[in-house]
Amino acid sequence: MAAELYAIEVSSAYDEVVEQVIARVADAGSLGKLDLGALSAWKRLRADTPWMAHLMSCPEQEIRQHTERAVTAAQDESRTVAEAAVAARSALTPLPGFSNGDALASVVCFVAAPTRLAVYDSRAHSGLQQLGLLLDNRPGRYGRYLALVEQCRAELAGQGYEWSARQVDLALYQLGGQKKR
Repeated sequence: MAAELYAIEVSSAYDEVVEQVIARVADAGSLGKLDLGALSAWKRLRADTPWMAHLMSCPEQEIRQHTERAVTAAQDESRTVAEAAVAARSALTPLPGFSNGDALASVVCFVAAPTRLAVYDSRAHSGLQQLGLLLDNRPGRYGRYLALVEQCRAELAGQGYEWSARQVDLALYQLGGQKKR
């Protein structure tokens, strides 16, 4: 259902960028400036900001070093999904633009482990609220978000539905974007 609603709202070609970055991360084990720029465009973030200028001024090797740590953490099967999300998100914090907010950071974490993690945004946050699931904005929000996504997945599995974390985040995104009546 979530995928169908997303497909109605978004062109089938829209997620090609994410799919290409997922493949690049699988090959390289890290993300570079080109990948972060592509994900920023996919997430519809403004590129004319001071943090983006600072990020583009960082050496490629420094960006790859931090994103490689995030990829390794996201893929660490010895950690719970929420723990992996926290560790991956934390690895990105030193990079310009990643000290606050989870929109772009969550996409970086997601492309590192697309079968495990999910994308966070304000619409998904709103969707959680509509379900009565509270998520505060304190540091560590992405890990708490993934814990709630996993809770939703477990509840769905109990009803006979096997959803990925991405399917849950798409459903939350759709729910959070609906007009309130």
